[in-house]
Amino acid sequence: MKKLLLLPILFLLCSCEEQGELTKDRFNVTPATQDASLKYHGIFVPTSGISVTGEARIYLENNQYKVQLEGFSISEGPDLKVYLSKAATPSDFVSLGNLTSATVYTIPQGINILDYSYVLIHCQEYNHLFAVSKLIQN
Repeated sequence: MKKLLLLPILFLLCSCEEQGELTKDRFNVTPATQDASLKYHGIFVPTSGISVTGEARIYLENNQYKVQLEGFSISEGPDLKVYLSKAATPSDFVSLGNLTSATVYTIPQGINILDYSYVLIHCQEYNHLFAVSKLIQN
């Protein structure tokens, strides 16, 4: 009986350890230039069992906000997404897309940046939060 209970728990713990097809997309997005103005920044904090380093920075460049992940690395996982969120959980957020090696994500026009205080890295497939960055105004 104990073996039967351990199997689902082991599956859940290991399920976000492998690179998923949806996070293999690569986009050529250029990092912020010297003309960009740093507006917000925050250091990523991992959730249980995850390793993460780096920070999220929000720049304003040519009337367009961008999230740039700097010094960033994280445990591998399937279907990792970058969210701009109103809370430290993925409950009220804007998806900025798949986590890629590009590390720069454009915030859609019409989003009031003042309403969002967090950048999240979230495994959408298994609904598992990997990391949270609380944004501080520059």
